[in-house]
Amino acid sequence: MTTLSTHVLDAARGRPAAGLVVTLDGTLAATTDTDGRIAFDGEIGAGPHALEYATGAWFDDQYRDTFFPSAHVAFVVEPDRPHLHVALLLGPFSYTAYRGS
Repeated sequence: MTTLSTHVLDAARGRPAAGLVVTLDGTLAATTDTDGRIAFDGEIGAGPHALEYATGAWFDDQYRDTFFPSAHVAFVVEPDRPHLHVALLLGPFSYTAYRGS
């Protein structure tokens, strides 16, 4: 089993994306802390999973325009991986995700 965390950075403003709702596998929702991070409780199994970032609502709350109402990041957890970290660099008109450490 694997633990999962995510970190979202507002690339346009150069700071953490605090207060952004992220849903794991369509069921478990959490909100980024003041540093733009979430450490999901519990463990996830090997295989395919997805994170859905509620980017549209987050930008709306700041009265900023965005092209993406959400950012969907699908990934695969490898067997026997103790921890997986998914990082998202977010801008109003683009985003990039990568496997962090």
